[in-house]
Amino acid sequence: MLGFLFGVLQRLLPQHAMSRLVGWLARIEQPGVKDFLIRGFMRIYRIDMRDAVETDPTAYPTFNAFFTRALLPGARELPAEEDALACPVDGIVSQSAAIESGRILQAKGFRYDLPRLLGGDTPDALLEGSFATLYLAPWHYHRIHAPAAARLVEMRYLPGALFSVNGATVGAVPRLFARNERVACLFETDFGPMAVVLVGALNVGSIETTWAGQVAPGPDRQASTWRYPEEGPGSVRLSRGEELGRFNMGSSVVVVLPKDGPRIAPEIVPGAAIRMGQRFAG
Repeated sequence: MLGFLFGVLQRLLPQHAMSRLVGWLARIEQPGVKDFLIRGFMRIYRIDMRDAVETDPTAYPTFNAFFTRALLPGARELPAEEDALACPVDGIVSQSAAIESGRILQAKGFRYDLPRLLGGDTPDALLEGSFATLYLAPWHYHRIHAPAAARLVEMRYLPGALFSVNGATVGAVPRLFARNERVACLFETDFGPMAVVLVGALNVGSIETTWAGQVAPGPDRQASTWRYPEEGPGSVRLSRGEELGRFNMGSSVVVVLPKDGPRIAPEIVPGAAIRMGQRFAG
């Protein structure tokens, strides 16, 4: 009942206006304001700065720069097996399961269509593949990394709502991940197609990728698609563990793997805490 009421309340809120306000606050450079925001955030969430490149919170020019801070080289280790996939984020596993006839499990009693999540044509191999939904809480590291060496085929910006993606809302709002604003990245890998979807949420100021900069919110919030060549100017190739993008405030990532592709690791189960770089599949 609490989750249902929370979902109803969010439907009544000016989601995009609130998120724009948060994004504006997060980019204020005035020291008194940004330091106040950073210190308050650190007190509430007990942020550990020891693995950050810059450990002094006041050295960051904005709250957003602090929130999306880089980690020291070696702070996250990739799997020793070269063919193993790496977790793309620090976070908590929301769901992980097989995809059934193109339908993804969101929560008990809720499924949604993979083609709707991806916003267009979906490789057949993904329709019967597997997936994991990974939730990034406010205290987590907020950069996203490539699970495997991959070539970017297509990126899609899909405008939508901005519901919270916490557990209460995920269990109360049907098709949440296919309704929220998101950026779907379709890759080709040695094991077939792979999708990594960056899902926006309430108070997420924007979504960026390393090759395109800020993608969401897009101009006039119109759906857009970008296709990338296999070779030459404009092509995008990522190595395993390379930075892919970032959330300017927290949200979720959905990773979709193909049928007969790498099997998601047994420790990637709902409720499990994960760290970027740990074994994700293989």
